[in-house]
Amino acid sequence: MAKLYFLFSGEHSTLPVSELRAILEARGYAYEVSEELDQALRLDADAECVEAIKRRAAFTRLCGLELLNCRAETDVIVEAVNRASLNRILADGDTFAVRVKRVKTYASEIDSMALEQKLGDLILSKVPKAKVNLKSPSKTFVGILTSHKFVFGMKLATILAKPFVERRPKKKPFFHPSAMSPKLARCMVNLTKPKTGALLFDAFCGTGSMLIEAALIGCLVVGVDIQKRMVRGTVRNLDFFHIRPEGVIVADSRNPPLTRVDCVVTDPPYGKSATTLKRTTKQIVEDVLIAVHNMLDEGGRVCMATPKTLGIKYMSASLGYKCVERHFVYVHRSLTREIVVLEKE
Repeated sequence: MAKLYFLFSGEHSTLPVSELRAILEARGYAYEVSEELDQALRLDADAECVEAIKRRAAFTRLCGLELLNCRAETDVIVEAVNRASLNRILADGDTFAVRVKRVKTYASEIDSMALEQKLGDLILSKVPKAKVNLKSPSKTFVGILTSHKFVFGMKLATILAKPFVERRPKKKPFFHPSAMSPKLARCMVNLTKPKTGALLFDAFCGTGSMLIEAALIGCLVVGVDIQKRMVRGTVRNLDFFHIRPEGVIVADSRNPPLTRVDCVVTDPPYGKSATTLKRTTKQIVEDVLIAVHNMLDEGGRVCMATPKTLGIKYMSASLGYKCVERHFVYVHRSLTREIVVLEKE
């Protein structure tokens, strides 16, 4: 078990930690959380898990091997780095750089650039045959200032936001204003803990956001939508990303032409920019939960986005599901999404 630390994007307060845990559990990695910090997490796990997180996570920006953590005070930080054993990390001839990141919500008198310089000089004094290279170092040390603490270590992986930006709804061939962002769609997929090759079902595939994100992490995907126009649009978007689904079908979510799936991730229409075909959102959600119940094994997961006002946690309990977690995502003044994860009982 290695001591690892993770820096999150800061777009949501609770989803990043839940997503990271779900990825570890889906891949069968044992782990123990050491500390949850603002926009960061410390845990013990096999360092090999970093590759899975790099490949799958939406809200994680950086993964590192922790060397130390201490109070966020310059003198304390310098003393902690001075005591740290760097020989196992940095060898003679290695090039390195030091970066200090401050989470947006943490105000501190510490000058990040001055601290980078100070720590770089200190590391160089400890390993004098190493060399500073700010453009293309072989090793990068990253410190995080957060929650009155400083977490410091060697970067293992960076997760770029650019691929998600390139898949945003308006970049796809078929656009609809109700389309979900790729980051949130990817996170919802991860929350169902699908293994590689798992069959994921979207009962309201719309523009294909869930199916695209699931396929990109190795899931088999199938979706239905009652509107032919949306099915055609989903197929166009899947083709654009060279994704071959198991099926995209014009069908009613109350009676999908499937007998078994591994997990369900979906965003039902709310009647704003998406049509509900004269059914209430409550009726739509109840109907789809009833329809997929027999398609899931015991413990099979459903991740669904609904309006907060719907109270899906209480509704689902009477339909044979246990609510294992929920998160709230503000959209605009009249809509806050509740992202709920349900398990079939």
